[in-house]
Amino acid sequence: MAIGSETEPDGDLARARELVLRHGWNATAYQILNPGISLWFGRDGDAVAGYATWGRVRVVAGAPICAPERLLEVAAEFEADARGAGNGVCYFGAGSRLEVSLGDAPGYARILLGAQPSWDPATWSGILAGRPSLRAQLNRARNKGVTVTEWPRERAYASPELRLCLKEWLRRRRMPPMHFLVEPATLGRLWDRHVFAAEREGRLVGFLIASPVPGRRGWLIEQIIRIRAAPNGTAESLVDAAFRAAAGEGLAYITLGLSPLSGMPESRAGGPWWLDLLFRWLRLHGSRFYNFGGLEAFKSKFGPGEWEPIYAICNRPEFTPRVLLAIAAVFGGGSPFVFTAWALGKAVKQEGWWVWKRIQGLGIRVIPNP
Repeated sequence: MAIGSETEPDGDLARARELVLRHGWNATAYQILNPGISLWFGRDGDAVAGYATWGRVRVVAGAPICAPERLLEVAAEFEADARGAGNGVCYFGAGSRLEVSLGDAPGYARILLGAQPSWDPATWSGILAGRPSLRAQLNRARNKGVTVTEWPRERAYASPELRLCLKEWLRRRRMPPMHFLVEPATLGRLWDRHVFAAEREGRLVGFLIASPVPGRRGWLIEQIIRIRAAPNGTAESLVDAAFRAAAGEGLAYITLGLSPLSGMPESRAGGPWWLDLLFRWLRLHGSRFYNFGGLEAFKSKFGPGEWEPIYAICNRPEFTPRVLLAIAAVFGGGSPFVFTAWALGKAVKQEGWWVWKRIQGLGIRVIPNP
């Protein structure tokens, strides 16, 4: 490879990548290669799981990655290994394959996290033809001079513009930077990922990263990033380009990933009463921290063919606050209490900015005390 280009993984990372490309079925399978995720390999060398640990709970990225007929056996082996280290296990973001395989097995609790939309890329042109509002957004971006192309990985890896775009986008988020399955630092590990760049007048205004889901012959759209100055319709143009490319490659599956708290009854997650109350509160008031409704609406506008239920499954009789704290910790990259305090502080700051803008909009002059 040329100097300055991306290097191939080695050691355990190379082993994990090979297994993901052979067996990865869960939409999040490729994300076990993200920074900060620990790797476990089955004794026969034909299985891998990616996880992070907090408070004696191993939070697994989706499910073990292996041949489907080996899933229960590998899960049992992984749980035995965790138990030997004094840890419980929570499979976060598990799809139907693990959920159905476990069935009503005793000693497992599960909650519905939400749903992820999926498409057959071959149907995209027909979907677009029936959605005039979506076509209008694409036309707005096109009329503003936005063009989208897929960049070679070598160019994307070496591009400072992509990193500056990501930095600006992160700075504008309501939440502090998150990790684990929403790790933003993927530009250094593009190996099998696809990067689509939106440009206007020679300036980068946004980009999209899609990671492979080999077991379904498809892609997960992992990140959609745009700068503040990006014209309306830039995000939609990036998605449109990715869908068209997937169709051109003859892929059978594409997903925009989990929409938390979507696709479930207003107040039921399937867990203990306190967790159902928490989820209901988040649906009603959580937009201060994370735009649950906006994310679901954005994904819905593309006319998904299916909404797949996504679960968290733990090898305990019921979910406990410790499991929930472990999930928060691995996504927050540290203490869940520090992360929550940071998120609250950022939310208060954002709320204050909104109030100030409303006051300005009403023409009210605030005179400080002398």
